[in-house]
Amino acid sequence: MPSVRPPCPAVTAPSIHLRAVFTWLAVYLMIMTTQLLLGPLLGSLSLPIRTLVVTGVVVPTVVYALVPAILRTYCALRRHAR
Repeated sequence: MPSVRPPCPAVTAPSIHLRAVFTWLAVYLMIMTTQLLLGPLLGSLSLPIRTLVVTGVVVPTVVYALVPAILRTYCALRRHAR
């Protein structure tokens, strides 16, 4: 099983509330971006299929790319501020 690095090894990790805000921001931005880019292509599909496609793009991108990048940036800024 691969080990998971803590997001902020040298500083205190953000609170669960701040992580929730970061996650919400990432999800919101990805949904908006996905709808702008794929909306015209998905418009003729039924709502359940559109939702399946959008969540299939948004969830992995947020979980594996955006939230870790946001947390790394947050931690780098915190370290720099010290």
